[in-house]
Amino acid sequence: MITIKSRREIDRMREAGRIAAAARTVGRKAIRPGITTDELDREIHQFILSCGATPTFLHYGGFPRSACISVNDEVIHGIPGKRVLHEGDIVSIDVGATYKGYVGDCAGTFPVGEISPEAAELIRVTRESFFRGLEHARADGRLYDISAAVQEYAERHGYGVVRDYVGHGVGTALHEDPEVPNYVPEHNEHRKNPRLMPGMTLAIEPMINAGGPAVRVLSNEWTVVTADHSLSAHYENTILITEGDPEILTIADDI
Repeated sequence: MITIKSRREIDRMREAGRIAAAARTVGRKAIRPGITTDELDREIHQFILSCGATPTFLHYGGFPRSACISVNDEVIHGIPGKRVLHEGDIVSIDVGATYKGYVGDCAGTFPVGEISPEAAELIRVTRESFFRGLEHARADGRLYDISAAVQEYAERHGYGVVRDYVGHGVGTALHEDPEVPNYVPEHNEHRKNPRLMPGMTLAIEPMINAGGPAVRVLSNEWTVVTADHSLSAHYENTILITEGDPEILTIADDI
């Protein structure tokens, strides 16, 4: 069931979103050749706690760390550990913060030092596909208007749009109704393609591959990688549907 948030709930989600976005920035600023994904996770974890919030991902469904940190061909759900980042890598940081019972959820993919033009273009297109979708996140439109815009932009640039994982509603839980696919499903059912209404809060999160859309899950049962070993990028924000323009609740000027 889709929940419509009250003014009080939206205020709490704004604060949760602000903390999540700032934690994403903390992670981005810490990225450098030689740092481990565990060190990135620890900095993000400590920052979220310092804001009076809790890391949403920690122990969620058994996930062992506070941030998902995915490198190169890892699409999502990378588990921080001893892996060292190297010049030329790209790294996706996905962060959730829970504040007074409400969740902010966001992600971004960032360069490690100098990266290839191809990797930089993948990051750019993934980020831009979010904003193309955001243009359609307006009251009285339908959910798949967002999906269609993301898919059209990414595929026009020759990239694969992941089908196995999607965006979602967000609020008191990390994952709420509705699902927010980054493509238009073949069976476009109205019950899964609801009309957008003021007070809906959604996590829109394009997951875009340099190669094909197919993915597989590693033996740790969490980390998702591209099936063809191509690079992947991820960009996500929590947004609010309003009477006018949508509001990004996890906005950051530098991301």
